[in-house]
Amino acid sequence: MRRFLDTVLDYLLWPLLFGGAVTLMAYGTALGHGTLAFNLTYLLLALLLCVLERIRPHEEDWHHSDGQEIPDLAHTLLTKLSVQVLIISATAIGLAKSIGDQPSGGIWPNHWPMFFQVVLALVVAEFGLYWAHRVAHEWMPLWRFHAVHHSAKKLWFFNTGRFHFIDTFKSIVFTVPCTALAGAPGPVMVRVGGITAFIGILTHCNIRMRFGWLNYIFNTPGLHRWHHSMDLREGNKNYGENLVLWDLIFRTYFNDQARRPPSEIGIREAMPQTFFGQLAAPFYWKRYQAAQKKLRKQKKTTEAS
Repeated sequence: MRRFLDTVLDYLLWPLLFGGAVTLMAYGTALGHGTLAFNLTYLLLALLLCVLERIRPHEEDWHHSDGQEIPDLAHTLLTKLSVQVLIISATAIGLAKSIGDQPSGGIWPNHWPMFFQVVLALVVAEFGLYWAHRVAHEWMPLWRFHAVHHSAKKLWFFNTGRFHFIDTFKSIVFTVPCTALAGAPGPVMVRVGGITAFIGILTHCNIRMRFGWLNYIFNTPGLHRWHHSMDLREGNKNYGENLVLWDLIFRTYFNDQARRPPSEIGIREAMPQTFFGQLAAPFYWKRYQAAQKKLRKQKKTTEAS
């Protein structure tokens, strides 16, 4: 009986955490406290994930420190948050306040209930997010920036924001035109932004969960663990940020249910261990990789002698 209940909890955890976060934010937004509701909900979700990672880990080995806590925090505070919160708040959220009571533009179905508008906006925004992510993997000039995120040796809630600011800016450039051309109104996009943040932190959490049919709708932690594989046949898949619709359409969906995703993740290239080193390395990537390769050869020669 206990094993049965444990399995049921495995399947219920993700929808309960995600659904609870979205509901709390929606309730606070309806009361006119959208920003406060989002911030408090995100903090509560992070605290819950921190506890659950300790008592229900997906990978026990990921409990060990990788020495990247300070760079992870710095990336979150100084890059992802600075770019997304300061710039996007000043534009998208500011725009929401100025046009929130006005009809939306373009072909947007502003007469639909808010729920269906948010669903449509997720699909539209996801198209830009998908291609921003895919290009970052398949085009070397952008991969060197995205590699900062993939250089993490483990996944947990704390390194959700481990992104180079150029990488984050690139996603904004790809996504904003999609929703702008569709005419999605500000209040809808504010809700999409909150959902994206909730799915993002859930995607990286180190918690034992099962997802079943949800794997064919959302970008779940199970799918994203494959995306962080060093085997590019697995890693260059599952580009969706929130949804996997475009992965299914463009045939980049991957989920091998016969085995577990790899516990050893990261990149095969070298990456500095410091925050400022990680910020700088993409700008002289080839020289940095060549220098690190030379150092490795010298080390092997010294050890052999």
